[in-house]
Formats: sequence, C-alpha cells, structure tokens
Amino acid sequence: MSLKTRAILVIVVGTVMGLSLSLGGGLLAANQAPPEEDLAWEQARLFAEVMERVKRDYVEPLDDATLLESAIRGMVADLDAHSQYLDAEEYRDIRISTTGSYTGIGIEVGEIDGTVRVITPIAGSPAARSGMRSGDQIIAVDGYPIENGKLGETMARLRGRPGSRVSVTVLRDGDAILHDMRREIVRVASVHHELLSPAIGYVRLNQFSETTAREVSRSIDRMSDENRGMLDGLILDLRNNPGGVLDAAVDVSDLFLDSGVIVTADGRTSEARFARSAHRGDVLDGAQMIVLVNAGSASASEIVAGALQDQGRALIVGTGTFGKGLVQTVMPLSKGRAIKLTTSRYYTPSGDSIHETGITPDIYVDDTPGFPNLSLTGALDREADLQLGEALDRIASRGVLHSNAK
Repeated sequence: MSLKTRAILVIVVGTVMGLSLSLGGGLLAANQAPPEEDLAWEQARLFAEVMERVKRDYVEPLDDATLLESAIRGMVADLDAHSQYLDAEEYRDIRISTTGSYTGIGIEVGEIDGTVRVITPIAGSPAARSGMRSGDQIIAVDGYPIENGKLGETMARLRGRPGSRVSVTVLRDGDAILHDMRREIVRVASVHHELLSPAIGYVRLNQFSETTAREVSRSIDRMSDENRGMLDGLILDLRNNPGGVLDAAVDVSDLFLDSGVIVTADGRTSEARFARSAHRGDVLDGAQMIVLVNAGSASASEIVAGALQDQGRALIVGTGTFGKGLVQTVMPLSKGRAIKLTTSRYYTPSGDSIHETGITPDIYVDDTPGFPNLSLTGALDREADLQLGEALDRIASRGVLHSNAK
C-alpha cells in the first residue's frame, strides 16, 4: 500500500472513528467496544484497499483527488435519486437555475423502478425542440449505456460546455429514439397568460423560480385590466411542470388562498420540520379556479395542486401527477462546492404524502397527444386539447368549488 493511500486511510479511519466516539462515548466509557467501531475500521480498510487496486490496475491513470471526489459523489448519489454532490460548476448552475436559467439540454429527470426517465422537457429547450417527452426512458448518452439506478451518472454525462454536442437515446413504447442536441444556456420563461374568453383567464407555469409568484400576480392583473374588471374564473396549467423552488410554490398557492395550511414537511432536524400557511388576500377574490395536471407535474407543482385541492379552492383536472414528495436542501461546502441533500418529506394540508403516489385529479381526463404545446407561446386549442376543453366546460357550467373569499 502506498504512503499516500496509507495517509488517506488514516484520515478516513480518523473521521469514522471520530463519529463513532461522538455517538458511542457512553458505551466506550463502559469499556465495551461497540460493534459499529469494528465495522467502521473494516469499511475504512476496504475503502483503502479498493482505492489502491483502482489506482494500480485501472486502464487509465487516476490521481487521488479524482478518486476521492468520485467516492464522495457516489456516497451522496447512493442515498436516493435526488441527492447529489455538486462541484463548483454544478453548484453555480443550480444557483442560476433558481433564477430562471441553467446550462444543459433542458430536461428534468427522475428514477422510476430503477430506470432513468424524463419527467418533462423544459419549454424551448434543446430537449423539447428535439422531441423528447415525459416518460421517455434514457438508455444511453453519447453511446454509453445507462445502467439501472444510475441517475447521478446520467446527469453527469448530460452536462458539458454550452455549444458542445450530446446524443441521448431514449426508449419509448419499445422503440429506441436517438436525439442529437447541443447543450446551451436554457433560459426559462416561467409564466404565460392569456384570456380564453371574456373574464376567463389562463395561466401556464413551466417551472417554479424565485420570480414565479410575482409573474403570476402580474399576469392576473394584466388580464383583469384587459377584461376591464375582475376575472370570473382562472385555469392554472401545471402540466409538464417539473417543479423548482419550494418557497415559490408556497407563494403561488398563497396568491389564491385566504387562510389555511399550504404544506408541511417532516425531517430529522428542526430546520427540516416546518409548516407554511396562507396569508389573507386572494388575488381572484374567490373566483372559480381549475388546475390542470398530468404525469409531468412534479414536486412544487404537486404542492400547489395539493394545497388548492385540499383547501377546496380549485378543482383538479387531468391525470395523476408524478409523485415527488421529497424536499432537497442545497448545503454549501468549501471552495464553492455543495451537496443537494434530501432532508424532508412534504405533506399536503390533509396530511397526505404524495411521494410515489402523486395527486389524484378530481376529474380524470387523459392526455391528448401533443398537448400542452411545449412552447409557452404556442397557440392553445381548446377543442383538440381535451383537458383544457374540460376545464373550460367546467368553468362555464360553474361547477367549481369556491374559496371562502368575500
């Protein structure tokens, strides 16, 4: 074993033993070595042994820093499908994405039954223009097969310099489809609005960023001005919205609620346990509201749909949602790095967890192929888009639940 590897072993063992001592001091004081201590030593030795073998026998030379970073990345990624180690560039990208733009091909991905699948492509992104769809299974990136359960590896292969080419092979209905794209800075306009008929507004959200709630509020104001009066109803379209910033989802929900719980979360630390409630003031003053969802509606979208459904504020129309009920916290580390760690499970006002189950719509209407249009500015078709058509019929017949706004 080399001196460098021995030094690394000492550091690893020291760290593990430090944790063991801090957690098991009482047992050690009783002069009883806990089984965890023996396991820690054994695992540390195994780590050093594997690292030495890789350095000696791997087909290409690798330095210690590369191997250790890979070990850290693997440790965090192995926790669940959403936790991730972020190097300085990745951390910078995720900070940018909360403001409405990021680098990549523009897809939200998730792990379902051990396979890596597209939750939804972002409107206007390279992935959307190439024709990738929600539910596509990613089976290869640049010709390298994606193994089951390798979400972190898939995301790493999709990253790269803006302008560089990447090919992604997806499996859809048994057919392998190759998408050849260029990576780019994906700038996401998160809100589109228009009046569908006098006094009936439509707002579509692509994602939840720091500015989304303000954009929604401005959109409603503009439609009210165009209508020369308050709206009689609103259709909020969250289809193919992969989520985003949790606080943005809370703020959007709060726009339409006068009171009540929006979301609660439970985790191991005090910071991971919280509840968010609505403040007085409904921007629609109790007007009718329908929320459109589908299998591409995830995370923050599900918080909004669940809150408005449980509080009796809106009717949910569409198909079952994706079912991502975990909260990730981004924790800065030294030298510009960070970890994105799952810290909580969130719950709808009724106390239900939607993780791996999703939000069940009040009115089930299957997706119409091609809708919603992945471009925010794409023309709406209330006849061809069956979910949108159902929402309009429901509002026209006034068969929508109301809030208690006066």
